[in-house]
Amino acid sequence: MTMINTLIDVRDGEALVAAPQPIVLEASELDIHYGEHWAVRDVDIAVEQNRITAMIGPSGCGKSTVLRCFNRMNDLIESARVSGSVAYHGVDLYDKAVDPVEVRRRIGMVFQKPNPFPKSIWENIAFGPRVAGIARSKADLDEIVERSLRKAALWDEVKDRLGKSAMGLSGGQQQRLCIARAIAVDPDVLLMDEPCSALDPIATARIEDLMREIKEDFTIVIVTHNMQQAARVSDRTAFFSAAVDEAAGVRYGHLVEFAETEKIFSNPEDERTENYITGRFG
Repeated sequence: MTMINTLIDVRDGEALVAAPQPIVLEASELDIHYGEHWAVRDVDIAVEQNRITAMIGPSGCGKSTVLRCFNRMNDLIESARVSGSVAYHGVDLYDKAVDPVEVRRRIGMVFQKPNPFPKSIWENIAFGPRVAGIARSKADLDEIVERSLRKAALWDEVKDRLGKSAMGLSGGQQQRLCIARAIAVDPDVLLMDEPCSALDPIATARIEDLMREIKEDFTIVIVTHNMQQAARVSDRTAFFSAAVDEAAGVRYGHLVEFAETEKIFSNPEDERTENYITGRFG
């Protein structure tokens, strides 16, 4: 059995139904370099199924870099080098037998700025399922489009203009469209990299409500600079910070503390976490 088939069986096979694993994604002793630059050092983090995990911390501490490792987006950066272990349901995502395209279908991503295709609303959602071979007939695609838009709480707003350009939607609607596009290919995990940073407070509140609703169907990992957002939506929070290796003369990001969100914000164990949460630095 090939490694990629194992990846499929781990999620869809009978063994998972009989004995579901609580950990979906797990990084162990994760180091990330960009060329000679040591970006992230010695990160251990486990993402639990159907929960929202938030990554917080000051700029440049490695949050987005770690997030991109979870669906091998760092592969697209020529100078990036990943060592340690990143596992999805226990399968090594960086094994040579694992297809990164399949990884990105199962672990979808929503970016900081809404990036709809310059196509119709319908085409934005139907594109992925059509390319992935999930649906071939127009009827099947229509069903996926409606289901995805409903899950993204956008259907009622766009159902009468599915043939219109997605570029005509508001910023908040475009971001919900991007979420619908991501979930149209039936992923297991959604990675969100600052999904609300370009949105107004009302649109942000709608995205946050949406995240809480869809975590019943998806495991979500979000990077955010907004600590209030992390406190509102996440179940677990990871605090990242920068450190300096004096001997080597390098600055790198690392994970300081990872726990239930309530504990991180009310009773953190590490003084650095408390200083960041209370605004003493960062």
